[in-house]
Amino acid sequence: MPGRILRDTWHVFLREMLLPLRDPFSLVFSLLQPLIFLALFGPLLGSAVGSPAFGGQSTLQWFLPGVVVMIALFGTSMTGSNLQYELMTGSYERILATPLSRSSLMIGRALKEWAPLVVQGLLIAIVCVPFGFVFYPLHVVFGLIILGIFGIGLGALSYSLALVSQSKEWIFWAVQQTLLFPLMILSGIMLPIEAGPDWMQVASLFNPLTYLVNAERELFAGAIGVDTLAGLAAAGVSAAVGLFVGIRAVNRSSN
Repeated sequence: MPGRILRDTWHVFLREMLLPLRDPFSLVFSLLQPLIFLALFGPLLGSAVGSPAFGGQSTLQWFLPGVVVMIALFGTSMTGSNLQYELMTGSYERILATPLSRSSLMIGRALKEWAPLVVQGLLIAIVCVPFGFVFYPLHVVFGLIILGIFGIGLGALSYSLALVSQSKEWIFWAVQQTLLFPLMILSGIMLPIEAGPDWMQVASLFNPLTYLVNAERELFAGAIGVDTLAGLAAAGVSAAVGLFVGIRAVNRSSN
């Protein structure tokens, strides 16, 4: 059974990767947004990053991991949008008629969103080296793997949302946007949550993205510690919950 899921996931992943492989310019173009964030928002943090709330790190060392997490968050949370198109065109029903395992449909799509992230994260880190970013290759790759685990769970939840909303695209985008930005703000991606009021700091403790961001910052700084373990655990729990919800949604839709 695990072998079949892995094989089917590989086939789904290859199918989903055909589009970006045929149009590699889209991958290069997608680098513009994170680079703009780093170029325009990063300098605004320059005078504050040295404060205790930022852990005393340099601007790029603190901000770059958050930007990478943000790319992963936006990419995997939109996995369901492609599914909605397939639902409207009828191609999804044809896929369900194949012997592919249901869980592989979600995992393969989520990995398709994660794969370009690995390339983007490494390229952005290398580009930032001349501007003061200290690049730790193994730590960065480990951080991207943790993001991939989290992305599988978030992608599965996005997949489930698309199945629930069916052809009503406005429902998908309304829920996605309503949940996405509070999670992003309460995780400290853009600004340290320690600088916020007490209620925000308490709310951030219930946000799995908080532990993920802290883990990425620790890894991008060249260290592995408690934050890394907490981030890995949060990613694992998110993946388990997402797959559980997603598999149930797929099974119900195919009955």
